[in-house]
Amino acid sequence: MSINRVVISGNLTRDPELRATSGGTSVLKMGVAVNDRRKNQQTGEWEDVPNFVDVTVFGARGEALSRFLSKGAKVAIEGKLRWSQWESKEGEKRSKLEVIADEVEFLSSRDGGSGTYSPPSGAAADVPPDDGEEIPF
Repeated sequence: MSINRVVISGNLTRDPELRATSGGTSVLKMGVAVNDRRKNQQTGEWEDVPNFVDVTVFGARGEALSRFLSKGAKVAIEGKLRWSQWESKEGEKRSKLEVIADEVEFLSSRDGGSGTYSPPSGAAADVPPDDGEEIPF
């Protein structure tokens, strides 16, 4: 058995970027800075050290989130890790580990509130609920 779940919270490092695959699926890419506390061996003081995490959201969920998220927003993300590998134009092998988000929670918003966006039970993983209203935050 293996488990692939991750939960992170932090601030967006850039405005999310919405694109589409050749098949028409929306893909939202964003970066999240997640702080780690470490003790500085030279000073003995605790310091925040940022980790930069790439996050991807697929489908209509990504489209909806792209309208409300911007650089600096504080978010909590739950999802799974995905490792990918490719070759650069120079022939060098490259790889990265990213989070594929299943749920995104707004920890800050335009009006100072917070909220969660995830599909209702039984809904397709990449389709937001369609109640005729926009997300209220």
